[in-house]
Amino acid sequence: MSYKISHTGLSEKSGKKAERIELETTEQLPLGRNNFICMGVSAVLIVTGFLLMLGGSSTPEAFNPDIFSVRRIVIGPTVAFIGFIALGVSLILRPRNTGTLPHE
Repeated sequence: MSYKISHTGLSEKSGKKAERIELETTEQLPLGRNNFICMGVSAVLIVTGFLLMLGGSSTPEAFNPDIFSVRRIVIGPTVAFIGFIALGVSLILRPRNTGTLPHE
């Protein structure tokens, strides 16, 4: 639950602005449940892409040809890039409106 503070004007007693705290409905929130689910899936894709890029390195004594494998230089970065794009899309998408009007 989140709260919204609304200013109702000047108070008669103190001359200061009076504030009223109202509970926001889920329709008034900028991101919905589906946005957060998409962000979670995107985070998993990003982490998976970085894990696919992991592996042993070459040393001056021994050359490791696995540093040029398709998994490390093509698949891993592509999965991570798709995850970053999906994260941006999940932030831009508007949450679905259930058709109910917020309570006033």
